[in-house]
Amino acid sequence: MEPDLFTAAAEERQEKDPAASPLAVRMRPRTLDEVVGQQHLLKPGSPLRRLVGEGAGGPAGPSSVILWGPPGTGKTTLAYVVSKATDKRFVELSAITAGVKEVRAVIDGARRATGAFGKETVLFLDEIHRFSKAQQDSLLPAVENRWVTLIAATTENPYFSVISPLLSRSLLLTLEPLTDDDVRGLLKRALTDERGLGDAVALPGDTCDHLLRIAGGDARRALTALEAAAGAALDQGESEISLQTLEQTVDRAAVKYDRDGDQHYDVASALIKSIRGSDVDAALHYLARMIEAGEDPRFIARRLMISASEDIGLADPNALPTAVAAAQAVAMIGFPEAALTLSHATIALALAPKSNAATTAIGAALEDVRKGQAGPVPPHLRDGHYKGAAKLGHAQGYVYPHDLPEGIAQQQYAPDALKDREYYTPTRHGTEARYADAVEWTRKHLGRKRS
Repeated sequence: MEPDLFTAAAEERQEKDPAASPLAVRMRPRTLDEVVGQQHLLKPGSPLRRLVGEGAGGPAGPSSVILWGPPGTGKTTLAYVVSKATDKRFVELSAITAGVKEVRAVIDGARRATGAFGKETVLFLDEIHRFSKAQQDSLLPAVENRWVTLIAATTENPYFSVISPLLSRSLLLTLEPLTDDDVRGLLKRALTDERGLGDAVALPGDTCDHLLRIAGGDARRALTALEAAAGAALDQGESEISLQTLEQTVDRAAVKYDRDGDQHYDVASALIKSIRGSDVDAALHYLARMIEAGEDPRFIARRLMISASEDIGLADPNALPTAVAAAQAVAMIGFPEAALTLSHATIALALAPKSNAATTAIGAALEDVRKGQAGPVPPHLRDGHYKGAAKLGHAQGYVYPHDLPEGIAQQQYAPDALKDREYYTPTRHGTEARYADAVEWTRKHLGRKRS
């Protein structure tokens, strides 16, 4: 018997006793039309549609694909649907347990099946990032000659974990995290479907909301928690899953946090004010509350970037690059690993020396502009790169600072109405002390009068 995602014996047992398989397994879609989320990959003519035989005729055959996405987004589910829908020979391997020997055995079997019976082979390789370069190399001839059609799944960036020759011979399909609406629809189906809980128990709104926070876009995690909580409720003779039962079952308290209400802004405000106050422990507490409540990590990262300029500025010039790097990393990796990156940035910002001098400087400058205190640009600073500029006196008398020994020219830069106005008042905190010395020296050499 060819290896498959589910053996015939296991399928027969599941039909006779649904509880013998986990809820997440029982609720796996049977067709692509039942798949939750990932609609960008399921349009007519898409590689996955062609893999299950939809529109796969003609001279162009189905392509090998690499499925990349976080856990619980449906990589194994899509492979399962292909195995059920296609009339091709379907073989599954896991890079955790398989090696070159097993890969070669599958390839040899695929060539025999093609030659003897004209039957094509689809190979599902889970966790491909765990294969070494040599192990991935062993797949190349089979994929290039289409002895097998490869479906490879990975949670890690394929550009770093999959060899280039294999990437170039496959289509990279990126799976997106499931939305709360996606997971909510899946839970509703699991509650009512005979393959699932068959209306044995109800799920109130507050319990469902907490379950969605626990899931964090992971369908498998949501169904696993639902099954555990439903079992506990039924054991207690309850007809619905209470919030208390769910909390006890999954050992995670329901965080009082409404992502669209006051708590969203109150906790975010407390995080930033704790960073401003240099209380790293309080900042980490509020960060943890936001993470546990399922807050969008990109929202948290944006707040940290603002804090880096608003409350730290030049007291630690590395604060902003740290926050920006954290935001970029968060966008690339998502939860749960993004929690580590956000913690890194939060700690760095909370412990950094603080200065709001950059904030007050731009605030004062904007206030003057809004009051109409602007005035014309001094003639010697105006653009002189056009015909007739010299006749207008533009750029005439401008002193090029690089021509002077000290690199600074005593000339007026601001409009007349603001020539002695000072906006930036640096502190002596951290690295900004160096900028305080620099601004004092430059203003003196510019011949500025103290305001």
